[in-house]
Amino acid sequence: MATLVHYPANLSAPRLYPLDRRVLQIGAHPDNEAQLEGTGVNDYHAHLVCEKGSFTLSATDRNSVFWVNGKKKKSARLQAGDTVTIGGHLLRVVLDDTLLEASPSTESSAKSEHFQALHRFSLSLMGSTTIKDLLSALLDQLISLTGADKAFLILMDDDAPRVRVARNIDESVLADPEAAISDSIVRDVLNSGRPLIVADALSHEEFRTSVSVVNLKLCSVMCVPLVAREQTLGLFYLGNDNIVNNFDDDLLSVVTVFASQAALILANALSRQELERELTVLENAIEARRFGEIIGASDSMREIFKKISRVASTDISVLVEGETGTGKELVARAIHERSNRADKPFIVINCGAIPENLLESELFGHVRGAFTGAVTTTTGRFQAADGGTLFLDEIGEMPLNLQVKLLRVLQEKRISKVGETKERPVDIRIVAATNKRLFEETQSGAFREYLYYRLNVI
Repeated sequence: MATLVHYPANLSAPRLYPLDRRVLQIGAHPDNEAQLEGTGVNDYHAHLVCEKGSFTLSATDRNSVFWVNGKKKKSARLQAGDTVTIGGHLLRVVLDDTLLEASPSTESSAKSEHFQALHRFSLSLMGSTTIKDLLSALLDQLISLTGADKAFLILMDDDAPRVRVARNIDESVLADPEAAISDSIVRDVLNSGRPLIVADALSHEEFRTSVSVVNLKLCSVMCVPLVAREQTLGLFYLGNDNIVNNFDDDLLSVVTVFASQAALILANALSRQELERELTVLENAIEARRFGEIIGASDSMREIFKKISRVASTDISVLVEGETGTGKELVARAIHERSNRADKPFIVINCGAIPENLLESELFGHVRGAFTGAVTTTTGRFQAADGGTLFLDEIGEMPLNLQVKLLRVLQEKRISKVGETKERPVDIRIVAATNKRLFEETQSGAFREYLYYRLNVI
C-alpha cells in the first residue's frame, strides 16, 4: 500500500498516512486527515487524490500553494521520490511499504538525514532576507549535507561564470576561489545543463588531461546546475581533495532538489535586486528633473523654471494661464516656496467654486450680523494670507462687481470686512490663475481691463 510520509516543520519524528482512501485532506485544521501545524499552512490547504495508482495533489483555493521539487504549484501529479513543501513541512509519497517496514539500515538512515537536511535548508532559505545571507545559507547547508571540503556558488555574469560565494568546511571564506575550481568541469555542466559527479577526477577519462584538474589534484567533484524558468543562473560546485568516491547518485538526487528550490528563490531575489537598482536609477533621474513638486526636462519646462526663479524673489503679481489640469497651482506654490515669504502662509481660494454671494465674504471676511446666517465674525482669505501669498485660482470666474473691490484692495493694500467700514492693512503677494485667455475676456467686457493689467505683471 502507498503511504504519505510527513516530515514535520519542527523536525520531530516523521508521520505516516496510509493512502487507503480516495482523497486525503491536508491542512492546519484538526479535521484534516494529515494535519500540518504552523505558519504558511491554511486550514484546508490541499487534497491528495489517489486513483488507479496515480496521486494528484491540488490546492483547495487560490490562496493555497505548495512546492514540488522546489517549483511552485497549484496542482501536480506526484511521482515516487517527489518532495512536496508546505509551510516548512516536507511530504513524500512512498509506493513500497517494505521501505517503511524494514529495519533501519545505513542507507535508509542516510536518506532520512538527506531529507531532514533538505527541510533545514528550506527553513534557512525562507529566513534569508538579503542576497548575501541567502548565498551564504546555500553553501553552508550544502557543505553540512554533503560533507564536501569546499563549496562554490557560481553565477552567470554577462554569459561568463563567476564565483559569487566560496566556503570551506569550517565556514571560512576561500581567499582565491577562482583558482580552486576546474574550468573544464564547470564548462561541461553549463553546456550540457545536466548535473555531474566525478568520483575521481584524476582518473576520469574525460577530465584527467585537464590542466585545472591536474594542477588542483582534484578527487571527488559534484556540479549541479541552477535552472529557473528555463534559464541557467549558474551552478553549485562541491569538491573534496582527499576522499575518492565521496559523492554518490543518492546524494546527487538530493542536491538536485536543493538546486531546484534554491534556483527559484535565487531568481526571485536577483529579480528583486535588479528592480530595486532600476528604481533607484529612476528616482535619481526624477530628482534631477524635479523643480519643487514639478517634474520636467523639456526646453519649455526649463524656460518656465527660469521664469519662476526670476520672479520668486520679487513681490510683483503673477498671472498663470493654462488649461485645467496643467499644474497652475504647482507653479504658484513653487513661486511662493522660493520667495522671501516662504515661511508665511500660502492661501488658496478657487473663485469659480464659491457662489457669488459668498465669495466676497470668503475673500475679505465678515462681521457678525452682516447678513442672514452671519452668526460670528470671521477672517477672510486676505487676512489669513497676511505676510504670505494668496493664490486666486480661476480668477476669470470672479463676478465683475467683485473685480472692482479686488482692484481697489490690490492698489491700496487695505481691506474691510463685509458689514464694517474699518479698513485693515494687509501685506500679501498675489498669484492668480485661469484657464481662460484673460486678454480676450477684457476685449469682450467679461473681465475688467485695469484688474487684468494689475494681475498680469508677469
